[in-house]
Amino acid sequence: SRNQGARGTGLSGCSLMAQPPVIVPRNFVLLDELERGEKGIGDGQVSYGLANGEDMTLTTWNGMIVGPHGSPLEGRILSLVITCGEQYPDRPPTVKFSSRVNLSYVDQNNGNVEPRGIACLANWNRAYNLERLLKDIQREMCSQQNRRQPQPPEGSNY
Repeated sequence: SRNQGARGTGLSGCSLMAQPPVIVPRNFVLLDELERGEKGIGDGQVSYGLANGEDMTLTTWNGMIVGPHGSPLEGRILSLVITCGEQYPDRPPTVKFSSRVNLSYVDQNNGNVEPRGIACLANWNRAYNLERLLKDIQREMCSQQNRRQPQPPEGSNY
């Protein structure tokens, strides 16, 4: 009979249905990001943490990128503000440089990062995180179009 294949499996003839993916709530995702950021990530070339430890909404973050080797920003410590809106992680965060930089994907008037200039922002999915975002921004600093850009004096801010 049809149920014979299920005998001895403990399934009693039940079929296994594909379960819908579990959608982790925004705050759980951000609490995980906070924990990762506080522990320190990777090689220390990027880091992030809450801008205000009292921010119960986990919305505003400070990011830091060390200018990559071989770029005009090599060795500079660059500060950013990352805002994770109510739709994060389903929608990408907004990113703004606090440190003045001259890069193809940064609005020179205010430091805003233009999403189309960073691959993970342009093609965001909820599996991405703040670490990947900062590493993608850092990687783009070494692109051909950004390697030749003259940079403002170190310590300049928007």
